[in-house]
Amino acid sequence: MIRVKKVENESELKEAFKIREIVFIDEQECPVDEEFDGFDDDSTHFVAYQEGKPVGCCRYRATEKGIKLERFAVLQELRGKGVGKRLVQTALGNIDAANLPEGTLLYLHAQIPAMALYSRFGFESIGEKFEEAGLDHFEMRKVL
Repeated sequence: MIRVKKVENESELKEAFKIREIVFIDEQECPVDEEFDGFDDDSTHFVAYQEGKPVGCCRYRATEKGIKLERFAVLQELRGKGVGKRLVQTALGNIDAANLPEGTLLYLHAQIPAMALYSRFGFESIGEKFEEAGLDHFEMRKVL
């Protein structure tokens, strides 16, 4: 069973950072300074657990455009097993609970393999493909 919880302490935040290090820095070769971009202190973080082991993470933060969901990462051996889905559900549920004004923009930069997942939650791609951290992405948006 997959359990996702909002990060509440330094230990849980370190678990999220470790997953991001494994997925983005080690596996996808994202530069460290791009991955750890200085926005972590201003973000709401989540960690997914399976059998008590941290297996996925994500964060969101307020920007001048709206709410940006980002840093969705799932350990390779658990991809396609519902971890990403639970992370998106939990993050969106937390955003809904914040009672943001109608019309608030939610957006993310989706790696192409993850676009179908975000589409299931009502996100639509806009604009042209672009490169971020050496990988192809599309911006996807949803309005509350």
